[in-house]
Amino acid sequence: MGLFEKILGIFKKKDVTVETRGTTAPKPDEPEKPAVPERPAPPPTNAIPAERAPVVEGQTSAIPPDEKVPTTAQTDTKEVKPVSDKITAGHVHMSGCTGCEVAIADNYAGLLTLLDKYVDWVYDLTLADVRHIPEMDVALVEGSVCINDKISVEEIRETREKSKIVVALGSCACYGNITRFCRGGQQNQPQHEAYLPIGDLIKVDVYLPGCGPSPQLIKNVCVAAYLLLKGNADQQALATAYLKPLMQAAERGTEACFCDLMIDVIDQGLCIGCGACAAACPVRAITHEYGKPQGQRDLCIKCGACYNQCPRSWFSFDVVSQYEGIMETIDAAMQE
Repeated sequence: MGLFEKILGIFKKKDVTVETRGTTAPKPDEPEKPAVPERPAPPPTNAIPAERAPVVEGQTSAIPPDEKVPTTAQTDTKEVKPVSDKITAGHVHMSGCTGCEVAIADNYAGLLTLLDKYVDWVYDLTLADVRHIPEMDVALVEGSVCINDKISVEEIRETREKSKIVVALGSCACYGNITRFCRGGQQNQPQHEAYLPIGDLIKVDVYLPGCGPSPQLIKNVCVAAYLLLKGNADQQALATAYLKPLMQAAERGTEACFCDLMIDVIDQGLCIGCGACAAACPVRAITHEYGKPQGQRDLCIKCGACYNQCPRSWFSFDVVSQYEGIMETIDAAMQE
């Protein structure tokens, strides 16, 4: 008999269990643990929950009165976000400085509201991981088109084919702006020397002029486009009234500068000296002399901001008579 067998015999005489490899033995002096009672079977599915069970007269409820018990709807229902029938929109970048896209982002929380409730942003070189232009309801096109670049010409035509509404975003897309003065020779693409507004190549539905356009104008047009495509009859009428002057600007053509303002307004005796044209000019090419605007052609960049800002360059009694209702509808849409 070896030493190990002798030790094992001593432990057996003292009624001590031996811990072997892979098992754990209780200590000699440790009392035995009571057996754990089995859990009762769960109640059937048709059982009445405690918070809904009737209380018999003379019997107290099992739930304290000050304790709030979540109902089945509160515990089982997941958070559901409101989903509306969104429109699809995208930003198509041609030859520009990206300042108009910065104007879109300057809506801050308003942009998040648009994307959350009304607009599905499907194309954007900066914000959407999409290689080719998809079909969409509204296309916001920034920049003029370089006619020396075959790809740019093909993309603007593809945008027109795949979009229900094409919006010229900013003065470069509307009127050419500073790109009209390009003569080629610039770094990176010296062969690019001729640029045209997108309206010279495709049909444009809405103009948003400005270098760059105001964030509020972009937001209002996006909401108006949603109401025009997805709203009821009253909302569609208000959206049409709001977009009508911007659509008329697109129908007018691709040229607008202080010279056009001088011919159409000032020389016709319609100028009231309000100063809106001078305030809108991004390069301060317009001053006031004896209460009337005076433009410096050497500073003008052909952005059209002065012409479209002038209250006498266009007339829209639809907007004037319904302006409060239009603004209240847009504000209510952004606050819901």
